[in-house]
Amino acid sequence: MSEQRVSDTTDLAAAFERERRYLRSVALRMLGSGEDADDAVQEAWLRLNRTGGTEIADLRAWLTTVTSRVCLDMLRTRRSRHEVPVEIDLDELLVGASRVMPDDAARTPEDELLLAESVGLALSVVMDRLTPAERVAFVLHDIFELPFAQVAGALGRSPDAAKMLASRARRRVRVVPERVRAGDAGDRAVVDAFFAAAGSGDLTGLMALLAPDAELHAFTPDGVSVVKGAESIAAQAHAARAGKAAGAVLRPITVRGAAGVLIVVGERPVMVMAFTIRDDLVTEVRTITDPDRLGQIVPSWAV
Repeated sequence: MSEQRVSDTTDLAAAFERERRYLRSVALRMLGSGEDADDAVQEAWLRLNRTGGTEIADLRAWLTTVTSRVCLDMLRTRRSRHEVPVEIDLDELLVGASRVMPDDAARTPEDELLLAESVGLALSVVMDRLTPAERVAFVLHDIFELPFAQVAGALGRSPDAAKMLASRARRRVRVVPERVRAGDAGDRAVVDAFFAAAGSGDLTGLMALLAPDAELHAFTPDGVSVVKGAESIAAQAHAARAGKAAGAVLRPITVRGAAGVLIVVGERPVMVMAFTIRDDLVTEVRTITDPDRLGQIVPSWAV
């Protein structure tokens, strides 16, 4: 549909709805706010509806450009600029990682989008270091891998200027520990203690950090496995210590606002761990250990 012309209002609305999720992802990464992203997507629809769509040959490209320009205007008019999270949505993968995905050869761009939006991993990035134009160039090229000719169209600049903006943004962006909110510091301390105990082989210390009925849900390329009980989870974490990869780096992240960890080996993401913590005890741990899939989802600048 994106390469076909659309005419009547019903077809136009249906075509737009097929692109809505993609457009929201673009806007969310630029604006760092779900509410602002929804506003930007709605404005894109209003502009599309006003055109009637009859002269649009590539709907997705047109909507990407319009949404990017709306976001650019919103960024420029913000009264105060502050650190905002860029959300790499990995949420649904934690819920549905066991579902069968198409083979890589048969996977469509829409499949890739669903995959890239699957978990709820929010990497906090200092985006206020970027100008609005740099932010748009960075998101469109480095995250969504759009060609510079298309990025240039969204920015109203030349391709060379767009390339320079993206390059400058890339140098400025850096991943930082997530913002600490009320209650988060305590949860992060529990996670840090968990890894300290696991790393030193302190089985007793691990047991003390786990709720008696804690559960571990591991999402792997082969399916989902569940380990129940503090003793079983501690034993598995203790055993995993022996096989720990040399040079593994733990990066603190947030998963749906909760404490989590991205594990990187040789600049390659190999695991995401999400912790549910209540009353200073870990009640649930969710892990994803599909390196190839994580490699597709986690952008290079995050590792």
